[in-house]
Amino acid sequence: MSKRKLATDSQAEFDRLQKKLVPLWKSIERFNQDPQTIVVVPSMSVDAIGSGAVMQAYEERFLFLLLLLRQPRARLIYVTSQTVLPSIIDYYLDLLPGVIPSHARQRLFLIAPLDGSVSPLSDKLLARPRLLERIRSLIMDPNRAHLVPFNTTNREKELALRLGIPMYGADPKFFPLGTKSGCREIFMQENVLHPLGYENLGSKEDLIRAIAQMRARKPSIKQVLVKLNEGVSGEGNAVVDLTGLPAPGNSKEQPMLEERLRAMQFEVDDITYDSYMKKLQERQAVVEERIMGEEFRSPSVQLRITPLGKVELLSTHDQLLGGPTGQSYLGCVFPADTGYAALITGEAAKVGRRLAKEGVIGRFALDFVVVRSKGKWEPYAIEINLRKGGTT
Repeated sequence: MSKRKLATDSQAEFDRLQKKLVPLWKSIERFNQDPQTIVVVPSMSVDAIGSGAVMQAYEERFLFLLLLLRQPRARLIYVTSQTVLPSIIDYYLDLLPGVIPSHARQRLFLIAPLDGSVSPLSDKLLARPRLLERIRSLIMDPNRAHLVPFNTTNREKELALRLGIPMYGADPKFFPLGTKSGCREIFMQENVLHPLGYENLGSKEDLIRAIAQMRARKPSIKQVLVKLNEGVSGEGNAVVDLTGLPAPGNSKEQPMLEERLRAMQFEVDDITYDSYMKKLQERQAVVEERIMGEEFRSPSVQLRITPLGKVELLSTHDQLLGGPTGQSYLGCVFPADTGYAALITGEAAKVGRRLAKEGVIGRFALDFVVVRSKGKWEPYAIEINLRKGGTT
C-alpha cells in the first residue's frame, strides 16, 4: 500500500474519531454528572526547551486540569515524562471544592515513561506500545473519552489514532494557519489591522528586499522584527535597527541593510546569526514593523471553537514581556485593560469566525500590540496561537 493511501486512510480514521466530539461536547463544556475519561498528554515540541527538568516543569503546568475531577464520574489519566511528586498531586486535589481528595484520587491515574530526555512526551509514548496499552486499558468507554494535548502536531494525531479516541484540539493539517506567515495572510484576508510587513521569506535576500520595500512605503520605520514561522514566547524573534540608514532607494541601502541584519539582536542569548538564518531557510519567516510608542501594551485574547463550530470568547489579558529585546513572555495580568479590551475582542472574533469556517476546533489565542496615539488606542494583531498557552 502506498504512503499516500496510508495517509488518506489515517486522515479518514482521524476525521471519524473527531466526530465523536460532537455528542461528547455537553460533557466537555461544563460541570456534569456524565461518565467520561480525559487523557491529558501535555506534550510540547519547542526548540527552546533544553533540559528534561524544564520539560517536566512544562508538563506539570497542566496539572490544573486535575480540577476536572470535581465532576463525580470523570476519570482523568495524566501523563508526564517523569513521576510527579505525591505532595504536588495532593496540593491540587485539596483544591477540589466539595470533593473528598481520597475519592478523587481513585479516579486519577498517573502514567510516566520515566524518560528524562527532551524528546516530546508524545514521542516517548508512541515508542512504548505497552504503555499505550496501559492507557487504553484505563479508558472505560472510548466513546466517552477524549485526548487533551498542549499543542497538536502529527505526533498527537498519531497518539489519538493509537488510543482510538478523539483529540480536543486543531487538526495538524491546519498548522500553516498558525505560523507567522499564515497569521499575516489571515489578517489581510479578514481585514484585521496588523503591522506593515511581508511573509513567506526564506533567505537573506528575501529579508533585505522586504525591508527595503517597507522603508520605501514608510521611511520613518526605526526598527523591524524578524520572526521565524515557528517560535514560542518570542524565542524565534530578532530586532533589526534601521536608524541612521541612507534614504530608501539609495545605492548604499542594500549593503547597509545586510550589515544591520548581521547585527540583529536575538531574544535568546545562545543564537548566532548563522544558526538563525539556517532556521529561517528551513521554516521561513516574516518581517514586520516593530510597533512602538510611549504607551505600549501587549494584550491577548483567548477563544475556543467548539466541535459544533461555535466561536466563544473565553478571556483577555495583558502580557508581561521581558528579555533582551522585550519579546519574551514572563506572565500576564487578567483581564486586559478596559480601554482596548473591546477593540481586541472584536478583531479576534473576525479571526475566530474564519478559523471556524476552515474547520478548526479547540482553544487558541490571538496576540496583539496596542499603542495610544492622540488619546486613542490602536490595536495591531501579530500572532495566532493554535494551541493552549501559558495562560489557558
